[in-house]
Amino acid sequence: MWRQLEPEIENVRRRLAQTFGADPEEIAITRNASESLETCLLGFDFQPGDEVLTTDQDYPRMITTLKTREKRHGIKLVQISLPSAPQTKQELIDGYERAITPKTKLILVSHVIFMTGQIYPIRDIVALGRKHNIPVIVDGAHAFAQFPMKRDELDCDYYGCSLHKWLLAPIGTGFLHVRKSKIENLWPLMAAGDDMKANIRKYEEIGTHPAANHNAIGEALTFNEAIGFDLKAARFRYLRSRWADPLRDEKKVIFHTNLHPDFSCALTTVEIEGIDPGALAGWLLDKKGIFVTSIGHPNFKGIRISGNVYTTIDEVDRLRDAMLEAARKGIA
Repeated sequence: MWRQLEPEIENVRRRLAQTFGADPEEIAITRNASESLETCLLGFDFQPGDEVLTTDQDYPRMITTLKTREKRHGIKLVQISLPSAPQTKQELIDGYERAITPKTKLILVSHVIFMTGQIYPIRDIVALGRKHNIPVIVDGAHAFAQFPMKRDELDCDYYGCSLHKWLLAPIGTGFLHVRKSKIENLWPLMAAGDDMKANIRKYEEIGTHPAANHNAIGEALTFNEAIGFDLKAARFRYLRSRWADPLRDEKKVIFHTNLHPDFSCALTTVEIEGIDPGALAGWLLDKKGIFVTSIGHPNFKGIRISGNVYTTIDEVDRLRDAMLEAARKGIA
């Protein structure tokens, strides 16, 4: 374990860093996005009354983490409402800027909104945070390996993600990026010695753990590199267009995702007016053998459709036909 299996994590670290465009000394191998992001959300020192800004579409576990800090440390969670399918990036940037106050000490932003697949303008929101001297944590759970990206394109200091989603690595794998200059002042989730204060590996101090999971990340990277991240994203958008385009003119169909390639990729949320999303999801699974996720939000609802590289043309066409049937005839 200690001589052969565990040291392999350094090769995984190097390859992940190369894919993300960061220094290997800025990449910690974690178990998922929750561990990565909670390290950040719990790793800053706050005073009572300090505000953390995010949206009402961010991931529930992150919201729960911040609500726990409200109870324990007296901070204030501020959640803003933004459109599910914005027509411009500026709508999103302006939403954050309007909510910033002198008490705002941290911003949490999802690179891709898990409810809709909406891609957020991370570089602009990071720049907004720097303008006001506010750190920005980026939730990349549904972004990394869905489409090509590099750290310097985002210009972020903190980025956490899962690798079992779009990289197709084993469940129980993720990474946390922390810019070198920020490592020393961000507390680890679990205790690490003083000699690791400025070492990215302090975020990996979780005790004895299986080496197989993190070592297999290398195999997932090899698989994705063989396809090519550009081609992979193009495939996602092709599959989505194949089922979504025929639905655009249906009167009862409402897309809660902006379908322009700059705004989304593989994930898409769509509603059929008059049909409960849970009932539609159940009908698709029971009658058509198609699995989707129902989405409920105070401002919108629908089903989230997530094609992947293994999704076939036949499967996409069956989805298209089923959705057209539901929109025109109902599901009774």
